[in-house]
This record gives sequence, C-alpha cells and structure tokens, in this order.
Amino acid sequence: MSQRTITRRVRGIDTNDGAGVKLKRIIGQPNLDMLDPFLLLDEFRSDQAGDYLAGFPEHPHRGFETVTYMLAGHMRHGDNHGNQGDLGPGSVQWMTAGRGILHSEMPQQENGLMWGFQLWVNLPAADKMTAPRYQDIAPDRIPRAEPAPGVEARVIAGRLGDAIGPVQGIATEPLYLDIALGAGARFELDLPPGHHAFAYVFEGESAEVGGAPLARSELAVLSDGDRLTLGAGTSAARLLVVAGRPLKESVARYGPFVMNTPEQIHEAIADFRAGRF
Repeated sequence: MSQRTITRRVRGIDTNDGAGVKLKRIIGQPNLDMLDPFLLLDEFRSDQAGDYLAGFPEHPHRGFETVTYMLAGHMRHGDNHGNQGDLGPGSVQWMTAGRGILHSEMPQQENGLMWGFQLWVNLPAADKMTAPRYQDIAPDRIPRAEPAPGVEARVIAGRLGDAIGPVQGIATEPLYLDIALGAGARFELDLPPGHHAFAYVFEGESAEVGGAPLARSELAVLSDGDRLTLGAGTSAARLLVVAGRPLKESVARYGPFVMNTPEQIHEAIADFRAGRF
C-alpha cells in the first residue's frame, strides 16, 4: 500500500476558445502539455454573458474523447449525425469522437452563471477510427457516495465503494469524481495503481491532497500509488479527482485532431475538407 502525493502544481492560464468563450486552460498549456491519457482540461466559469454567449459553433473532432461536466447553466449540443441534447446543471456528456464528427455546443441562456469543465481523453491507436458515440448522463443518473462523515462524492466514472459511475466502456478505465469536503472532513480514497491522476480544487480556499495543501484553481499532478488522502481545514472545499490508464503511445496533435503520426493528421485534415466526417 502506497500513498500518492503531489509531484507538481499547475495553475490554469486565461484564454478563449470556440467563438470567443473565455476559460481557464489547466491541461494543454505550456506548463502542462498533457498528462497521458489526458490531453486538455478547461474550466469555464462566468456570469457575464459576453464571456460565453458566442459558444462553440460546429467544429470537427477525431481520435479522442471529450467529457463535458456542467455545474451551472445550459448548453445545447448537436452534430452532423443528427444527435442533439441539452446539458444542464449536474449533467455529463462523454463523447467518443472516434473517426470523426462535427460537433457544436451553444449556450441556451443569455444571462446568469455558466460553469463547467471540459476534459479531453486520448483514445488508443486501435480505437481512433471507431464509430462516434455519446454517453449523455442526466444528473439523477450520477450516483452519490458518502465514504466518510462530511464527505459526499458524485461518481461519474469508475467506482467509489458501492457506487459505480454511469460512464462505461472507456478504454482508459477512468475514475472521475466530484468530491465535496465539509469543514474538518477527511478520508482516504483508493486509486488504481499505475493510473495517472490529478486533483483540482474548484470551490473553497484550499483542500489537503496527499498530505499537502492545494489552493483553489490549482491542479495537483499525483505520484503513483493506490491511496490518496483528502481533507478540508476550517472551511469546506470541493475538488475533482480524475485518474486514467496511460496509453504510452506517440501523440500527434493538430487542433481538434489527435492521432499517432503526422501522416494520420494530414489524412484527418483531408477527410474533413472532403466532407468525410
């Protein structure tokens, strides 16, 4: 049994994406290009409509998965295969882009708070050209666990005690938890050994992660091990804990295309321009 600790701390950088949506990029920036199999992590949070109203008009994806987790606000998604739906507070969409899809995410509000995360997860070489698919998860389908006094977790993927997340069939065997810690709460979380993992505090001033304080809006890259101690001080905190099996494969990236070789990127661009997505 070995305890995971913080090996690196990263703060997000302010940027924009889509048609000008303001966000904080945490993974996928100069200080943390990727954490295999995780390619990107963005937090978008604003109650100023001008920061998010333009949304993410139709854009292509190939070779990876996008995970959208909404905390507040409404986004409507759609694609060129006829899929569409509404992402509201507490909902999750795990989209496997596979061989190619044209996708859009547009706000369904003109005021109020828009808050959530988007995580990009790489696909193994054998699955990059699989058929696209969605797992749209309504809030009431996400189980809650109370592993210790003052601790409540939403289990989006993976397992915590008897609670099993609704996202299934993902090659990287992910664990994705939203953990709320009451003041003074503390517990020990089992993590799959060998999985790369991170923690990100998004509410409260700080949380204790692996025996050390982690400030709000700070991501901790974790060492290997099979346990992680989490705690809160005199005030409550809330954080994401995410882990996934590293693929240990070559990565070629160009915007919304993630493949294994530059030649495959050129093929993706050609297919997109020829309308084969």
